[in-house]
Amino acid sequence: MAIYTSYLPYLFLSLAIVMLISVKAKKLTIPAALSATGIGLLVLQAAQVKGVLMLLTFFLLSVWATAHKKAIKAKLHVDNLANMGRTAGQVFANGGVAGLTAILAIIDPSHIETYLIMMAASLASALADTLSSELGMVYGRRFYNIITLKKEANGLDGVVSLEGLLIGTVGACIIALIYAGLDKMALIVVFAGTLGNLTDSILGATLERKHQIGNNTVNFLNTLFAALVAMVIYNNR
Repeated sequence: MAIYTSYLPYLFLSLAIVMLISVKAKKLTIPAALSATGIGLLVLQAAQVKGVLMLLTFFLLSVWATAHKKAIKAKLHVDNLANMGRTAGQVFANGGVAGLTAILAIIDPSHIETYLIMMAASLASALADTLSSELGMVYGRRFYNIITLKKEANGLDGVVSLEGLLIGTVGACIIALIYAGLDKMALIVVFAGTLGNLTDSILGATLERKHQIGNNTVNFLNTLFAALVAMVIYNNR
């Protein structure tokens, strides 16, 4: 699975250019760009082109979803008006599990398939969460607290809509298709990614609302949970 070291300088340069563009466009802060580059190199070493494609798909769709109809979302979250790009903490919260599973795949290649499906599940959860949150706020029609199922205001932590959940599931499917095509392994990724997305909402409605944990912690935990779900199902299939 290891790539030839002679290609590393060119791949590093390509990643650096993408990150530079992201910084210039204020999509990433400089520390975030450096963190994303590091994760990207780890994922590339472990999963080669497929891994980078999953990571890039998550990044591009997340950037688009965050910017989509931003004026509407800014009315719900005033802090959106002053958004200067994703921070290093946000990058690690969403992609840290992918980076960690990449490290495990590199140092323990005998179990690489387990680590790679965990990586895919974590990114499926991250994308599902981002799309359901960002686009659900715009296209959702009725919003409910995921714990009580009572109607609540759009934009509150732990509040979901059917439209948002469906959009999130589509996001998980996109990552699953990149990882496994139409193979049954894709179903594991979709299932784990969807559960991770729901876990994000549950944590948001409980611990995050009580200010016991922050959004970055919620995002890291939902991707970690998705990875663990995928690991259990894959190893017990």
